[in-house]
Amino acid sequence: MSDPQQEIDCGMMMPRGVEWGTLGLILACYALWLLVLTLLPDLSLSLTVLCLGILAALHSSLTHEALHGHPFRNRLLNEALLFLPLTLFIPYGRFRDTHLAHHRDERLTDPYDDPESNFQDPEIWAQMPGWRRGVLRLNNTLLGRVLLGPLLGQICFIAEDWRLARAGEAGVMRDWALHGLGLALVVWITLATATPIWALCLGAYIGLGLVKIRTFLEHRAHQDCHGRTVVIEDRGPLAWLFLHNNLHVVHHLHPGVPWHALPRLYRKNRDSYLQSNQGYHYHSYGEVFARYLLRSKDPVPHPLWSSKD
Repeated sequence: MSDPQQEIDCGMMMPRGVEWGTLGLILACYALWLLVLTLLPDLSLSLTVLCLGILAALHSSLTHEALHGHPFRNRLLNEALLFLPLTLFIPYGRFRDTHLAHHRDERLTDPYDDPESNFQDPEIWAQMPGWRRGVLRLNNTLLGRVLLGPLLGQICFIAEDWRLARAGEAGVMRDWALHGLGLALVVWITLATATPIWALCLGAYIGLGLVKIRTFLEHRAHQDCHGRTVVIEDRGPLAWLFLHNNLHVVHHLHPGVPWHALPRLYRKNRDSYLQSNQGYHYHSYGEVFARYLLRSKDPVPHPLWSSKD
């Protein structure tokens, strides 16, 4: 649990009306995306793809803000703002539902109940063919997570949604249908520019790969639920691209606090947060790359999980 001072400071930083800065950032993201599609292909397709990737990652971060109630207090307005899927592959509604399920902190890292867990049930792991275990081990390095993570995640995501749709889960097909409309509009806009569709798709994949840098070590296996969530004290470009979600334990303890308030809240209560998450922190993403680019942080089978839990 967060301490009383955290709650006081959190209450002071909760938004009271429209968050104009967040709204402006969303509009700027779309404007820059249109400019990249229109102007950059004549200069460099490589630069076009890179910029599309950065903007897709930023759009993903903004989507995360929207599902947590920003910049408007109205859910439908927030969802309308993020209707265009610049990351191409993930329906907003499905991301919203799975991510909010992920915020049940007592189930964090659970191979079944946490939709964002990369851990496997040890019994299932023992029955996997060698090639699949090799792929998942590679995916447990930072380089593997960036290169393979978007593809593996999409395969698992679609397979699970197909299972849910066949079981009659309400809303799954609706969310995919809405996603299809937004995707069609993104493709139509792109076809009206000099940017080829392959560049749009590659840029989106790069964007999802960048997001995997953030999610790579957000959660670890730990007996205490708050001890599972990381803090990365980075203030560089990646922290801004991720809208300060590198201060992840702060976000999990106060999911309604907007992105721009997270650094202030962390600075005011740093010792308390590091006590809450049992000291699970890194100084920068540079440290993360140095440690884990080619090495696993965790085993793939959950080291603490039991089917009796």
